[in-house]
Amino acid sequence: MVALTIRARVATARGEPELARDDAHAALACGAELHIYQGMPDAMELLAGLAGEVGSHSEGVRLLGAAAALRQQTRQVRFKIWDAGYQASVTALREAMGDEDFDRAWAEGAALSTDEAIAYAQRGRGERKRPARGWGSLTPTERDVVRLVSEGLSNKDIAKRLFVSPRTVQTHLTHVYAKLGLASRVQLVDEAARRGSPS
Repeated sequence: MVALTIRARVATARGEPELARDDAHAALACGAELHIYQGMPDAMELLAGLAGEVGSHSEGVRLLGAAAALRQQTRQVRFKIWDAGYQASVTALREAMGDEDFDRAWAEGAALSTDEAIAYAQRGRGERKRPARGWGSLTPTERDVVRLVSEGLSNKDIAKRLFVSPRTVQTHLTHVYAKLGLASRVQLVDEAARRGSPS
């Protein structure tokens, strides 16, 4: 779970919010399933910052409040390296909402139980315009990766083309395989050829 949260932080730093969001949600789901809450406040704070960036200010502040309450309850401290990003999120959200609305949303988040906070964070997962499975579920970046795989490029070459790391390309491919119900690169190329370009 902690590894997923750290990977989400790296994706955020690289300007890949969808990947960051997916990994943070996966971290929460993993922690909830195993009843392990180590690192969960970090995932909530990351999701709060991402929510704020897309204008979902109240959601972001509620998640910050829930994360703060969980930190206090479990005596978890934030890694110092994440403090600047956390403070930037708090400041941006407070400025966007104003003190009164910010404090109200924070209190609402802090009042949630751990299970309620997880459910609140995960509820947005269903509010997608794209389906969860199939070709229509692919993000624009995933479509680019499929197109480049179909052109015969290696992960290293795709990474150079998209200005990301080969590991990020592999992560996108893993998501593509899961969304399309495929198990290999060969199956992906065959299916892409059969269906035509995914873009």
